[in-house]
Amino acid sequence: MNTRTTDHRTHSPTDPGSGQLSAPYAEAVLAHAGRDWLRLNVPGHAAAPGSDLAGFFGSRITALDFPPLLDGIDLGPDTPLNKALALAAEAWGARRTWFLTNGASQGNQIASMVAPALGRTLVVQRSVHSSVIDGLVLSGMDAVFVQPSVDPEQGIAHGVTATDVAAALERTPDAAAVYIVSPSYFGAVADVRAIAETAHAAGVPLVVDEAWGSHFGFHPALPAGALSLGADMVTSSTHKLGGSLTQSAMLHVAEGPFADRLEPLVDRAFRLVQSTSASALLTASLDLARRSLFVDADATAGSVEAAGRVRNVVRALGRFGVVSDGFHAFPDIVRADPLRIALDTRAGGITGHEARRRLFRDHQIMVEVATDAAIVAVIGAGFVPDTDRFLEALHTLPSPLTESDTERSAMLQLPAPGPAKLTAREAFLSPTRVLPAEQAVGRISADTLAAYPPGIPNILPGEVITAEVVRFLQRTATAPNGHVRGALDLGVTRLRVVDGDTGHDPSRPEAG
Repeated sequence: MNTRTTDHRTHSPTDPGSGQLSAPYAEAVLAHAGRDWLRLNVPGHAAAPGSDLAGFFGSRITALDFPPLLDGIDLGPDTPLNKALALAAEAWGARRTWFLTNGASQGNQIASMVAPALGRTLVVQRSVHSSVIDGLVLSGMDAVFVQPSVDPEQGIAHGVTATDVAAALERTPDAAAVYIVSPSYFGAVADVRAIAETAHAAGVPLVVDEAWGSHFGFHPALPAGALSLGADMVTSSTHKLGGSLTQSAMLHVAEGPFADRLEPLVDRAFRLVQSTSASALLTASLDLARRSLFVDADATAGSVEAAGRVRNVVRALGRFGVVSDGFHAFPDIVRADPLRIALDTRAGGITGHEARRRLFRDHQIMVEVATDAAIVAVIGAGFVPDTDRFLEALHTLPSPLTESDTERSAMLQLPAPGPAKLTAREAFLSPTRVLPAEQAVGRISADTLAAYPPGIPNILPGEVITAEVVRFLQRTATAPNGHVRGALDLGVTRLRVVDGDTGHDPSRPEAG
């Protein structure tokens, strides 16, 4: 356990005795790999230099790929793993931190699983990641959903206000916790401090899905991290912009009024869902990412400067729009993540889907996501890509939209979800049947369906399927690079519905 009450930026990485200069777990794994082992254990490749894996990725990858429970690494007292976890807790300002090897999705599932110990109902931002809904299926909790603001021009959801959260808590006497997302997929930062104060005034903790904000707080130009603003539990998808390997993440519990209750619950839930074969490579990458974020503020400053330059050039050339320039119109947004570059491509005569396809195919440039109206590019903290190459390719894109294409693009708005009639778990476990999509309208969904990325569910288990949502998902599925997570087929032509209202108590109020 590690406690800390001051902002980590008050510490200098050159202070004598600063442990943040080390990466104890990664260094221990590297030293372990340097010895002449005869490996008669898992993984089965045994670090053999002649294996296909070693030939393809290089021998260092297989040499560093160790299983858990090794003396001198993660077994015994005061291990390099324990030291790495303590340093991560110190760096992010947590009471305790857990390393995750199944992404922030695992952290969201853990948070949802421990909530029933605190109350019966989770007050949840409706635009949470699908992994939170998966957690509701696992926990069986009721949910009261707080609707986010929606940008009708861009067709994207932002965040929620403290006022909206307070109203939801007022009608939820058995609330267990408040669960929000900040920042959003497009970089909108919520007023976490105000929402935390609202949750605490109601006697419940605040959980923040900060998957896209693992870098927050590590440079003055970045927004503050949710833990420093009063959040009680935070999921951090460190691999996204923090620099660790894909699928690695962290879960933090804050020092605060709920810490004594949350910490043992989280630790037990962590053991339920964490692999007993957690990857040493993923864990070491978390240790190294923490060190880089804490120690090298100059590198992060370079990333912020590079992203700002892209936005400034886009503004100066005038063809495309910068989505965050319109954030001031939404009361739930207090800041924008400077490492997120969300661009309105429709303003420049091309849909986001087509822009993404042409950037990938013609210029070998990958962006994070596309919608009908926009693309989102990201720059990882501590990294400076070739932004000139991106700007040149972006501004050489054709303008293929006809008037009807523009109308079609404008019509694809983010639809409001249908009303919730069952809990996610009730719907998931109910008897079901598969119907053609048009016949499923008006029925209760048994599945989670999400336009992916960003993975925000458009239909939840237990929600009534609407014609507007079906049209949105089908149009998303047919767009270039379009994908609907949870769909039974690529075109979303069939949907799984609850066969009758099994498990539905008509005397119980709707869950949302």
